[in-house]
Amino acid sequence: MINQMTIDGVKAVITYDPDIDLFRGEFMGLNGGADFYAADAEGLRREGAISLKVFMDACHEDGAQPFKTYSGKFVLHIPPDDHAAVSRAASASGKSLNQWAVEVLKQAAQQR
Repeated sequence: MINQMTIDGVKAVITYDPDIDLFRGEFMGLNGGADFYAADAEGLRREGAISLKVFMDACHEDGAQPFKTYSGKFVLHIPPDDHAAVSRAASASGKSLNQWAVEVLKQAAQQR
């Protein structure tokens, strides 16, 4: 299970760092690093909001895009037997392999 927190509409992955006995948050999908630390959930929300604001302000000052952009394309290498199995599953559902994969990946992403 991946621990996540949404701060000001941006998701962050939360982990525990035993070396410093604090929780660490790292925002996902940004064009740079914006992490934050705290001892509890309330502190994470507070520190995360500060970290995100500093990051966004710096992007605005530099004229930089704060969020990563995606082309909508990626290459996936899987074993031939798995390729055959997913092709059959797509055909059985009346969809192209691409349509089927998009639906399955979207469902998996929404469960996170």
